[in-house]
Amino acid sequence: MTHHWPIRVYYEDTDLAGIVYYANYLKFIERARSEMVRDLGIDQAALKATQDIVFAVRRVEADYRAPAKFDDELVVETKILRASPVRLELSQDVMRAGTLIFAAKVTLATINGQGGVAKLPPEMLSKFC
Repeated sequence: MTHHWPIRVYYEDTDLAGIVYYANYLKFIERARSEMVRDLGIDQAALKATQDIVFAVRRVEADYRAPAKFDDELVVETKILRASPVRLELSQDVMRAGTLIFAAKVTLATINGQGGVAKLPPEMLSKFC
């Protein structure tokens, strides 16, 4: 499964050089992950409230290939690489006009409110497979 989420670069996303500030790519991919989970029919607020489960970023490996600039139209492509009851591994690419400009591999852990390991229920895990 590949999820596509469009985003436009706004002035506030750029730095003094007029290019997207490096940390903002992490915001872009976070938003895309949230939209993917929502599109899978998972309400993250309800998941926390009813089962005390949240997704936490465990690891990010990022590769900045080319700069994005003000008013660029980008697409974040999110692919689920592996899913287990306690971990999701994703690739997230930011594309501009079909060209890869940023690539990330992200590992999410499922944790409870105390920071301990929490397992996704099988019916929810199946949505990621």
